[in-house]
Amino acid sequence: MGSRSGIGHNSPPMDPSPIQLTFDGGTVIVRGAPMDVLTALPGCRFDARSDSVRAEGRHYRALMEHLVKHKVPYDDKARAYEKTPWPLHTSREPFPHQTEALEAWWRQGGRGVVVLPTGTGKTHVAILAIERAGRPSLVITPTIDLMNQWHGELAAAFGVPVGAVGGGDYNFQPLTVTTYDSAHLYVERWGNRFGLVIFDECHHLPGQSYMLAAIGSIAPWRLGLTATPERADGQDSLLPELIGPLLYRREIKQLAGNYLAEYSTLRRYVDLSEEEQRRYQQARDTYRGFVESLGISMGSPSGWQRFLQETYRSPQGRAAFLAYREQKRISQAAPAKLRELETLLEQHRGHRVLVFTADNATVYQIARRFLVPAITHQTKAKERRVVLQGFRDGSYPILVTSQVLNEGVDVPEANVGIILSGTGSVREHVQRLGRLLRKVGDKQAILYEVITRGTAEEFTSDRRRQHGAYQ
Repeated sequence: MGSRSGIGHNSPPMDPSPIQLTFDGGTVIVRGAPMDVLTALPGCRFDARSDSVRAEGRHYRALMEHLVKHKVPYDDKARAYEKTPWPLHTSREPFPHQTEALEAWWRQGGRGVVVLPTGTGKTHVAILAIERAGRPSLVITPTIDLMNQWHGELAAAFGVPVGAVGGGDYNFQPLTVTTYDSAHLYVERWGNRFGLVIFDECHHLPGQSYMLAAIGSIAPWRLGLTATPERADGQDSLLPELIGPLLYRREIKQLAGNYLAEYSTLRRYVDLSEEEQRRYQQARDTYRGFVESLGISMGSPSGWQRFLQETYRSPQGRAAFLAYREQKRISQAAPAKLRELETLLEQHRGHRVLVFTADNATVYQIARRFLVPAITHQTKAKERRVVLQGFRDGSYPILVTSQVLNEGVDVPEANVGIILSGTGSVREHVQRLGRLLRKVGDKQAILYEVITRGTAEEFTSDRRRQHGAYQ
């Protein structure tokens, strides 16, 4: 019986009664010593259901470091991977910020979150981390589109078969990509097979189900990548315990010019007609009156949920909900916005333009009116690939979308963005700007916001611009 270290230390001398570690369903079962000794180990707790001492998978590294430090004999059958060299098949020189991010991550013991703007090469940072760690590696992404994008990047970088789990694929390899949806469902099967887990767009991870992927994995090395770690619900505070500390951060303003395209942001205002303004104000008064009568703060994390709960309890609540939707529809889809859009499209004829809206109905209305392709969450994968390729090669110079292109999809050719409507989320706004900033030659990017004057959209615009990129 041999002894192995999960983090690359020399094996300690064995004695007849080593601590025994096995992996089971996203946990590490620990045996071989009295109960009080085992439960004193890092992360270990007695599990009455199985009459055993267990630690969540994420505590594996701390547990191994404790055993090695205190020279406690152990038999590690939890880990199902070995060192795996990953020589790079590319001569691409990293940018200074990529090298700095990698070194900061390695100094932190190969654990932590790197924050870099969209278009500055987070994927290459991950590739360098995979090479540096030299262990089987799993990349977790939020969407099938991103999973496929990563699959191609990894195959090109390392020249090896890359596994994929999600979207109908179920193929684990020492180098594998998957989605958050699949990762948390299958963590019991893969949780001890990878030494490094990379969480792409890691602000998704603290969701109630998604975080199970981090909790159930024993991976000693962890890397989180995002442009915007902050979450409205404050759950980003969980990232240090799930991945590691925020260890390197650069913002758009710091990298614009050298590593991102130069850009400008402009607000364009339109007005409602007198009749539209009357209907808007009537609907808003109904909605606001209901909210204020119950003391609901719509700016609080629980405000929206409480509003929805109350709208189901009375005729006044249902009327308030319909009024809420009506005032949003009037302000977000005002006819004057489409006229302004026509002006902007004419002004930027020949440019590659992305048009963003808050809802699918407006997307399809624009697609029909201007005869341009659309992508929503309803668009099939094959059609989406065709449309994006047409946008890249110039066959479709204009593309309209709701929210599915906010994140992750690589569209470096876009240089004009037009936001007709959106939420007050800072993340969403920065992500939409990020779609335009990938540096190609001397590209100059411009992002427009079209805002209906005299409506709540003015406050929404102010709220979502609370980021250094807009200062």
